[in-house]
Amino acid sequence: MTQTLKIVIPTAGWATRMRPQTWSKPKPLVSVAGKTVLDHLLDMFESVPAGMEVEYVFIVGPYLGEMQIPPYVRERYPALKAHYVLQPVMKGQSDAFWLAREHLTGPVLICFSDTLMETDFSFLADEKADGVAWVKPVPDPRRFGVAEVDGEGWVTHLVEKPQTMDNNLVVVGCYYFKQAEELLSAIEEQFRRGASLRGEYFLTDTINIMIERGLKMRTQTVEVWLDTGTIDATLETNRYLLEHGKANKIKNKKQHGIKIVPPVFVHASAKISNSVIGPYASIGADCIITGARVEDSILEAGVTVDTAALKGSFIGRQARVQGRSADDPPLKLNIGDNSSVTLK
Repeated sequence: MTQTLKIVIPTAGWATRMRPQTWSKPKPLVSVAGKTVLDHLLDMFESVPAGMEVEYVFIVGPYLGEMQIPPYVRERYPALKAHYVLQPVMKGQSDAFWLAREHLTGPVLICFSDTLMETDFSFLADEKADGVAWVKPVPDPRRFGVAEVDGEGWVTHLVEKPQTMDNNLVVVGCYYFKQAEELLSAIEEQFRRGASLRGEYFLTDTINIMIERGLKMRTQTVEVWLDTGTIDATLETNRYLLEHGKANKIKNKKQHGIKIVPPVFVHASAKISNSVIGPYASIGADCIITGARVEDSILEAGVTVDTAALKGSFIGRQARVQGRSADDPPLKLNIGDNSSVTLK
């Protein structure tokens, strides 16, 4: 009998580095390149082996997460078999998985909600290792966690924010375990040891306990790892995605007073007149843009921009920007949902 693969997506946390966008919506529902981050994340799992049965476990935070993520998934992915677990207090990653323990049996794939990467999960059908950690070599790993490996390629230890640059295999926030029960047992041991930092229990410590107990974990290298943890990182991810297949406007075009400079995503319901859009602009549903220039920016659904120039901006849902002239120096704005900026 084939075991069901559980795909666990932790989405709790306050996402303070994405404010003001995350004052009114959880970070996975922030837009980038024409979709929410969560949509892009779910697209990643299309390469999971076709013969595997899959169930999703979304771990959500209180209020915004628990109120918005379940209805979003149910409406847009009605065929998805999903469970929702509330983490009411932010006590760390391992605590989140422990709260979801009733759903965690057999093989489990964990991917944090701000981790977008290019990978092929089809190898999981024949995976022999007890665990897999996805990694990416980076020039300076000191801001991240890294995987130390031995001569045979097995992970010997995970290190948070190493002091040296000797090992550059940064773990990108995606892990596979053949037996979720072993993960849960290690979390119990982590709690018993009190292995926490500032009141939070981290998955790094859980995995190190599993390795102590004999877990055979290997690494899987990815070439592309995209971050949506900050506004600037999300704009950078927007640029990459538009350049790599997510744009729906890929040719220079000028007609009816509108100039498109690709790559650009423009939702079909957006209304644009006498404006220059792009490059690297994502325009959401029902936006109204008049007499404006929008470059290297994300405009979420329902945004109005009138006689303004924007560059490097993130404009939340239903927000309004009223400028003086599209010929003015471009504004770099980060304004949240239902906000208004007027220049006089």
